[in-house]
Amino acid sequence: MDLIAKIIHAITVTHPLHTLMVHFPIALTATAALYYVLALWRRSEALELAAFFNLALAAVSTVVAGITGYRDNILRFDGAAPYVSTKIILATTLLILTTVTSVVRWRQRRVVWTPTTMVLYLAAFGGSFALAATLGFIGGVIIYGF
Repeated sequence: MDLIAKIIHAITVTHPLHTLMVHFPIALTATAALYYVLALWRRSEALELAAFFNLALAAVSTVVAGITGYRDNILRFDGAAPYVSTKIILATTLLILTTVTSVVRWRQRRVVWTPTTMVLYLAAFGGSFALAATLGFIGGVIIYGF
């Protein structure tokens, strides 16, 4: 039982929760973009569906990463972490982009395969990954410096 208590203490007190949660939006947006590119290449509805689910999960995980980031900012930086306003703006943009893209795809499935909207859909996937990666980089700068 002592080992379990130490693990719980390490996860909830010693180790910042945000650094655990932030990897999900990065990985999910990268996977979603990769699956969508593969879906276009192979004309695969299964890969496109996987891309959609990954992007929808990225929207949810962005909320979790944001909440834990706000918590860690208060607990570890006394509310004064560097670049916090930049991260909030970028994270909000990521949340909006992933949510809107997922909702549009959920309501109108044909946007995926229509040539005019296909480019916008692909750009949304690429933009989501770029935002998530930028947020991760800025987080690294906060922790480790330039």
